[in-house]
Amino acid sequence: MENIIDYFESIPTTHRSILLIGGITLFWLLEGILPLQRFTYKKWRHAWPNLFFTITTIIINFLLAFLLLWTSDWTVASDFGILNWLPDMPLWLYAIVGVLLLDFFGAYLAHFTEHKVKPLWMIHLVHHSDHNVDTTTANRHHPLESVIRFAFTLMGVLVVGAPMGVVMLYQSLSLVATQFGHANIRLPKKVDETLSYFIVSPDMHKVHHHYVLPYTDSNYGNIFSIWDRLFGTFMKLDRDTIIYGVDTFPDEVENGSVKGLLKQPFHRYRKPTQGS
Repeated sequence: MENIIDYFESIPTTHRSILLIGGITLFWLLEGILPLQRFTYKKWRHAWPNLFFTITTIIINFLLAFLLLWTSDWTVASDFGILNWLPDMPLWLYAIVGVLLLDFFGAYLAHFTEHKVKPLWMIHLVHHSDHNVDTTTANRHHPLESVIRFAFTLMGVLVVGAPMGVVMLYQSLSLVATQFGHANIRLPKKVDETLSYFIVSPDMHKVHHHYVLPYTDSNYGNIFSIWDRLFGTFMKLDRDTIIYGVDTFPDEVENGSVKGLLKQPFHRYRKPTQGS
């Protein structure tokens, strides 16, 4: 376990790139073999705006990475944060607790807040307005959202007191988990349901992308499903009844345009309606 933490503490940029590109490629291929929904879209045309926002997310995270490193090093040097206040534990347990807590602050809490605060919802809307959710949707975030998500992750690193090895392990797992959760793949229902007791499975996350409330405001998790179950935001919906998008922003052409999506947060606030 020590070797794993040491590796992630100084993981090369090329390895992170391989993880990103390899994950998209793997799930892209699986979508062709085990599709959940048989979309009629042109896959590359649909992927373009999503990949554009993936690139902007990478750039923003790269430019702000020094803050993450500085904060992590400070918490370790100052013996600050939850991990540093807990009793001694085996390294494997230390890593699991660290990733679990970072997943709460950096993913669940950030996501929940974006749905509850009106201006943040309008920014997050770019992610929800995809009418054909697949693995490329995973990093479809407006640049403003990338900054917001980074801020929550930074807060998580501070509060948790996570060393860089655990932070990078979390970010790597988070990347793969979000690609997996958004992938347009049909797992056997029993397999998907079993996975959902521990991690966010594809069927579980697709409920969150249903176009009306209350489903839009559920299943906020990214890696672990425990937070949704613990805080009562877990919901089920038959995967064959799910309709993607947001009912208050139904224009699929605009929602597939980079220019339209960049302007989307500045529309007048509209929240999805209650549905059955």
